[in-house]
Amino acid sequence: MSKSNATETDLLNLVFKATALPWNAATQLDVHLHTADPGEAGTSSTSEATYTGYAAVTVSRSGSAWTVSGNTATNVGLIQFPQCSGGSNTITHVSITPNGSTQILYSGALNSSLAVSNGIQPQIAASQLTISEE
Repeated sequence: MSKSNATETDLLNLVFKATALPWNAATQLDVHLHTADPGEAGTSSTSEATYTGYAAVTVSRSGSAWTVSGNTATNVGLIQFPQCSGGSNTITHVSITPNGSTQILYSGALNSSLAVSNGIQPQIAASQLTISEE
């Protein structure tokens, strides 16, 4: 998964100028679905899913919601998005932002795209969302 340009700048300012991260106080993260790569210059609304009923899912920023081992973080529980009640999308990417922010902390492609149409409820099973630092 990659970071957005804004997040990269925040981290460089933290390391080299001791500038506090503007999103560090967020106690929750939002997980977003995308129909294309939002890109490093994008935000959570760039190519975000638009099917009727869609909303990002909020996940706690805690040890009960995420495991971290070495350079990898993984979701502990099921991340379940609202069911589609109209329209359709092909979901190809996911992003993670601080709760209520559009700044992408991480984004990446799904292993395979997901066709969402009426009655489909997208979800990410426990331990299936993996974020790695290289």
